[in-house]
Amino acid sequence: MPRLRIEVQGVVQGVGFRPTVYRLALAQGLTGSVWNHARGVTIEAQGEAANLESFVHALREEIPPPARVAKLASAEIPEQTGAPAFQILPSHEGGDIRPVVPPDLAICAACAEEMDTPGERRYRYPFTNCTYCGPRYSIIARLPYDRPHTAMKSFPLCPACAREYGDPLDRRFHAQPIACPVCGPRLSLRRPDGSGPAEGEEALRDAVEVLKQGQVLALKGLGGYQLLVDATSDAALRCLRERKQREEKPFAVMFPDMASLDAACEVSEVERALLVSPEAPILLLRRRPGTQVAAAVAPGNPRLGAFLPCTPLHRLLLGVVDRPLVCTSGNLSDEPMAFEDGEAFHRLGALADAFLTHDRPILRPVDDSVLRVDGDGPTLLRRARGFAPLAVPLASAEDGPSILAFGAHQKATVSMLHRGQLIMSQHLGDLTSLEGTDLLARTVTDLLDFFQVRPERLACDLHPDYASTRLAERLSGEWNLPLIRVQHHHAHGAACAAEHGLERSVTALVWDGTGLGNDGTLWGGEALVIKGASFQRLGHLRPFPLPGGEAAVREPRRSACGLLWSLRGKGEPPSSLAPAFEGPDWSLLQTMLTKELHSPMTSSIGRLFDAVAALSGLQARRGFEGQAAMALEFAAGDRVEPPYAWAVDEGVADPSSLLEGVLADLDTGKDATCIAARFHASLAELALSWAKLSGLPDVVLSGGCFQNARLTALVQARLGEAGFQVHRHRKFPPNDGSISLGQAVVAAQ
Repeated sequence: MPRLRIEVQGVVQGVGFRPTVYRLALAQGLTGSVWNHARGVTIEAQGEAANLESFVHALREEIPPPARVAKLASAEIPEQTGAPAFQILPSHEGGDIRPVVPPDLAICAACAEEMDTPGERRYRYPFTNCTYCGPRYSIIARLPYDRPHTAMKSFPLCPACAREYGDPLDRRFHAQPIACPVCGPRLSLRRPDGSGPAEGEEALRDAVEVLKQGQVLALKGLGGYQLLVDATSDAALRCLRERKQREEKPFAVMFPDMASLDAACEVSEVERALLVSPEAPILLLRRRPGTQVAAAVAPGNPRLGAFLPCTPLHRLLLGVVDRPLVCTSGNLSDEPMAFEDGEAFHRLGALADAFLTHDRPILRPVDDSVLRVDGDGPTLLRRARGFAPLAVPLASAEDGPSILAFGAHQKATVSMLHRGQLIMSQHLGDLTSLEGTDLLARTVTDLLDFFQVRPERLACDLHPDYASTRLAERLSGEWNLPLIRVQHHHAHGAACAAEHGLERSVTALVWDGTGLGNDGTLWGGEALVIKGASFQRLGHLRPFPLPGGEAAVREPRRSACGLLWSLRGKGEPPSSLAPAFEGPDWSLLQTMLTKELHSPMTSSIGRLFDAVAALSGLQARRGFEGQAAMALEFAAGDRVEPPYAWAVDEGVADPSSLLEGVLADLDTGKDATCIAARFHASLAELALSWAKLSGLPDVVLSGGCFQNARLTALVQARLGEAGFQVHRHRKFPPNDGSISLGQAVVAAQ
């Protein structure tokens, strides 16, 4: 009788894969065994040839939803006489670890129903989970994924949970976070000073009262602390914005159920499926007018970051409070999310009126993922819960060196390339604070320890002042490893090319705020030809000065001033821009520009967006990153207008004609919506000019500017009409969250 050994790699631990194998084997009358190990899962199965064939087919087609099979290989081995019934063996430790770990997943329908059913053991239990849902990456200490290697090791199983855990036919078989009210984590509510503890249902009721009174609640979620307030209360929102020091940046809103979300937002079928998926991300949805969600949640924004309760605790809280809640990361602006209890009380004590917490440790912070669905599919804007740290195979790097890449300074991630697998950390946030730089260092250590990988090369950005660069330089010296410095926009383009498996030369349109160029200036409006570890600067925006340097990033009016000065020299501001300047401000900036004082040159299209937004009267000063560009995008809406002209000479795009067109429209009374629509159309024409210059069939789009849905759609359409194959980010963000991926790919080559 034939016997097969089947090796399976992918996301096959902690997702109910072994119980599924067990049930499939029983259904086919097979003998043998299945076990976990550091590289994946091994199966030995014996039976009739037809049954074995059906079994192998089912392994590909009938796996549980959270599982991902990346590789399945089978080979015939000697028959075993007197083989026992099919069984699940204990995990085998040791061996080469493959970087594949299941992400944290939203509560499944079966667990939700169990929580809602009176008489069930886990009725209203806030830490209900099974093999198909619940915490994973946020609680795993090391592989293989077994309970003693998780944050649940301090919660011994009660007899009832032990029976479920040991029954291969139960959906909680080897569900490592398994718990119940008898043996699992417990809920408590405390004040910032630690006083007034309430437990269990009383804690939940007290938390609801905190929210109904317009106060701020800090909640210990799946991967860290979050700050919650009533999304229908202007007073509660003002309080949160003041304490969090977040004046205008939109907040995400969690809705009690799909019906309440439908009432506030337009939801397509694709968006609906994503909202209820195991990943359960925040989606940027179009807002309906006149909903109960306060306008102050996302001022001036036609979209709302909306999502559904992803944990049992969130479900219970939203079910009782019965209204949408702002649910945002537990931090001050520009700091990473707090995730350890002591740290949370220290950092959030002045922000929150009460803490709804519990005694299950979080081993690493995991924020919520953010997506937007465009006309041709989803765009991942923040890769975290539900997606990180899923590995992506890169065939070209199968036999290459192990690489550790440190990423950028904003929207930071760390990537590790090992044996053809690219694993990217969860979104870490910005590195502008001590807490942010500390989290980066901890994440680097965690990745290497977790996967037991010793890197052979390190990679970082060219910019010497990035915290990620400084850490890479220090570790390169300590570990005596070569450090490859990768130009920022090269990394962007290489990341998108690698995501789509493009190994041939491509044109990369990389448009963003700023990144240090090879010539020491600030790049950001780039057309590159990329082939592996090399690139050529095919075209770029003609540089213009930024008076005040970094201050111009916070004040779009400065970008407008620098752009005008580069065109006309010293002069008075146009009437649309004059109200943005008070007293001697304009004169001081003109002097800085004339004397070339602290006015670095930039080719950034992100700063060009800022300049046009300021000239149009939309945004002279920004409250958060990208606000001016968003204002232009929203102003343009679906309006169709002819583009402004460009003068492109040997790849250098001079914005003078565009600027003259903007000023002429302002002089003739054209409104901001017209200017915004024409500006977006003109950028699509520029993209086509640069693509034609290279003549290469493949064009990749990367950089923060391509978070702009209108710009991306126009560029895709214009290039597509001309016969180019356009590729944009799908599995990774177009913003600096993908930089570590590009650095790793370039360093490997």
